[in-house]
This record gives sequence, C-alpha cells and structure tokens, in this order.
Amino acid sequence: MLETRDLTIRFGGHVAVDHVSCAFAPGTLTAIVGPNGAGKTTYFNLISGQLPATEGQVLLGGEDITRLPAPLRTHRGLGRAFQLTQLFPNLTVQENVRLAVQARESGRRGGTGLDLFSVWLDRKAWIAEARQILQSVRLDDKRDAHAAGLPHGDQRKLEVALLMALDPKVYMFDEPTAGMSVDEVPVILDLIRALKARKDRLILLVEHKMDVVSELADRIIVLHNGALVADGEPATVIASPVVQQAYLGIVPEEAV
Repeated sequence: MLETRDLTIRFGGHVAVDHVSCAFAPGTLTAIVGPNGAGKTTYFNLISGQLPATEGQVLLGGEDITRLPAPLRTHRGLGRAFQLTQLFPNLTVQENVRLAVQARESGRRGGTGLDLFSVWLDRKAWIAEARQILQSVRLDDKRDAHAAGLPHGDQRKLEVALLMALDPKVYMFDEPTAGMSVDEVPVILDLIRALKARKDRLILLVEHKMDVVSELADRIIVLHNGALVADGEPATVIASPVVQQAYLGIVPEEAV
C-alpha cells in the first residue's frame, strides 16, 4: 500500500533521513521508533508531503507521489495527525469534524459539486457523520464546545476524529499519547485498535512509549541518525543489541 525507496533529505551537510527503504502492507500497524533526533518525524514529513525529498521516492498504491503537495496526498488517501494538535481553535468540536467530512467529499468529487445547493443538500449528512465519529471518540457531549477550550487529552481525541473523518487509506499518528494523562491513554489506544481492525487500512505510528508500541505494533522499524537500523517483529527488534544500545542506551555485555 505504501513504499519509500531510498528516501533521503539533507539540510546543508546534515542528512536527516538517509536512504530509507520500506514497504508497508494494508491491515498492519508499524511503529517507527528511535532516540530523539533520529529522523522519525522528518520521515513522516517526507511521506505526508510537509517536506520535499532530496532523493528517493514515496509510492502510494504503486503510484509515485513524491512530487505531490501535501493536500493532494491527502486526497490520494494519506491521513496525518501531528505531535502538536492541528485544530480550528475558534470553531466548535462538531464544526471541526464536519469540515473534515466536507473536505473529504470535496476531494472525492474533484472539487466539484459543492455549490450552495449541494452544500445545503449534504449538510445534514455531514453533520450526522460528524456526530457518529464524535460518539466513537467519546466527545459527543462536548460537540458544541470550542476546540480551543478543550483540555489537552480531548484535543488529541478530536484530532483523531478529524483523521477518521478523512477516512484515509493510511493513518499516520505522530506520538498520539504525548502529554496525555494515564487515564486518557486507553481511549486513544482503543481507537487505534479499532482502526487497525480494518484490514484494508494501514497504520504508521511514531511513539516513544515502548509499552504502547509492544501492545499495538505488528512490526517495528528503528531509525538512528536518519538511517534504518532494525526492522521486524516487536520482540525481536526490542531484544536486538543494536536497538538496545541506540534506543534504550543499553551497552551489550561483550562491549563492556
């Protein structure tokens, strides 16, 4: 469903992502881990189009999307949630999600069919779908609140709701549990599990919490200094001496 081939980006003399090649199949959840500054979010930015690649390719469903801007990648089926929430702060919770549903439908129609009559005709359907999504993320009781006034945990849930409203082929979560309380984390994990159950979708997850990674991931890839240093099943990757040294700071006994 998604593939990167020798994906690379340089900032001056610094190589932030170094010829990373990976293929991702639908129906799987891959966690991307590594120490701070390893290139995880930059790799995400290259896939979703926030940054232009210096070298290499990004392919979605076999189509080369390397030169497409981020909005067109979204229309092709890439959905991205960011480390810092990207919401419309002065709109209500429901309006945020309804606009995401509307944007999805506009993209599917190629930007046509959204004249005043069509908007009036479809508005009820968009609102109904927004309500359904808000119920699934347990925010329906706050649908009339402004997004800016939500506590951090609810803002994270709202961002997941926006991603669900876009109904992408590929869900990209960048540290979805960051800044959340212990009580709030299970809600996000349950939502990600529900999305993972859809076998025609792919989930990519950047996450520092190894308990979350171990619980959710089918596969882990490890980046270090921008390069891919490990790729495989969670138990195997976590036990790797290279990963323990690079990511967990554990020096193998034979090196002591």
